[in-house]
Amino acid sequence: QDQIVESGGGLVQPGGSLRLSCVASPSIFNQNTMAWYRQAPGNEREVVAIVTHGRTKTYADSVQGRFRISRDNNQNTVYLQMNSLKPEDTAVYYCNAYMGSNLWTKFGYWGQGTQVTVSE
Repeated sequence: QDQIVESGGGLVQPGGSLRLSCVASPSIFNQNTMAWYRQAPGNEREVVAIVTHGRTKTYADSVQGRFRISRDNNQNTVYLQMNSLKPEDTAVYYCNAYMGSNLWTKFGYWGQGTQVTVSE
């Protein structure tokens, strides 16, 4: 059964840091490239960071140098360390498997996400 649980969001001031965690069921996590996504109000969901099973990482230009994705293959867990947060990082953050060519937009299952708010 597919299951994703994200946690770690919250309210933080600009320049602050948060660490998000995501535990996924083996059906989603095993051998798969995983990613963090985010969706701000009025915007489409977008890819933030990607990590392959072999831990090759890719970042959106908007977070390059500030965010760091990692995974623990023994714990079916993906992390997102977010530093130097900006108000424009405010969004609900989700994790899920990743497939290129925008195939990830066709996924039928998503977790509840975790809210990140960057504000004074």
